[in-house]
Amino acid sequence: MSQADTTITAGGSSIDDRKNDFIKYVFFSCAFVTVLTTLGIILVLIQGSIEFFQHVSIVEYLTGTNWSPVIRPYSYGVLPLVWGTLIITVGSALIAIPVGTATAIYLSEYAEPRVRKVIKPTLEILAGIPTIVYGFFALSFITPVIQLVFPQTGTFNAAAGAIVVGIMIIPMVSSLSEDAMSSVPDELRNAAYGLGATKFEVSTNVVVPASLSGVVASYILALSRAIGETMAVTLAVGMTPQITANPLDSIQTMTAYMVQIGISDVSVDSIGYQSLFAVGLTLFILTLAMNMISLWVKSRYREEYQ
Repeated sequence: MSQADTTITAGGSSIDDRKNDFIKYVFFSCAFVTVLTTLGIILVLIQGSIEFFQHVSIVEYLTGTNWSPVIRPYSYGVLPLVWGTLIITVGSALIAIPVGTATAIYLSEYAEPRVRKVIKPTLEILAGIPTIVYGFFALSFITPVIQLVFPQTGTFNAAAGAIVVGIMIIPMVSSLSEDAMSSVPDELRNAAYGLGATKFEVSTNVVVPASLSGVVASYILALSRAIGETMAVTLAVGMTPQITANPLDSIQTMTAYMVQIGISDVSVDSIGYQSLFAVGLTLFILTLAMNMISLWVKSRYREEYQ
């Protein structure tokens, strides 16, 4: 190679290195902005919560059973909001987990390729519908159906909220679970078939256990979505913070309360407004814990195939 060719090659390599460094810094900047935004949200929640807990005992906040930070008589027990959030989460799980898992098994093990190409995009469209549309669907369809069976049901009730949130998170459960099941090697299926197992036995006794980490992770991520759901539950369940086991009663979730305070005319310096940050921090801790559990389950029970 001549000296000129060597110079050109060296110059081209230098240009490529500068391009690679530039792209690396662009990607790093995007990641840094994401981390910085998360830290900013956490700091804002903590700062506002500190101001709230300077006036309210944290013990009263965590153990109190009455929540009325704006209307007299004032009370600051967050348990009714946590209870309402848990009712919606558990109720939606009772719908989304069995339906989503059965859908994933069908798509992974039973559906023809042309059928899968139709159903899976349809599920993704269902996941992309705005949540406020789900809320109106609960008000205009689900609640009237419930009232046909239980006439004493009010316009706002926990059952409608749980049902509509369950429908909303079905695509997350089914899509993530189907991806996990599809990653199971065909050798495991063929070995089971060779032993005389039926399609159902292979699906339930081989494929599902082999993809358990991904399936359970999809459950936890879907429940995290249910915990943080806002507009659908705000429209469906109402704004009555109370601890009740009757799913036909109106309740209030943490996110619904945050919407209520966010659109109200309370003073920025009031305890009622500061409670917004305390509830937000509580919600953040719950969702963070759910996501950490999901990561632990996925790493703890992950199956690796050669």
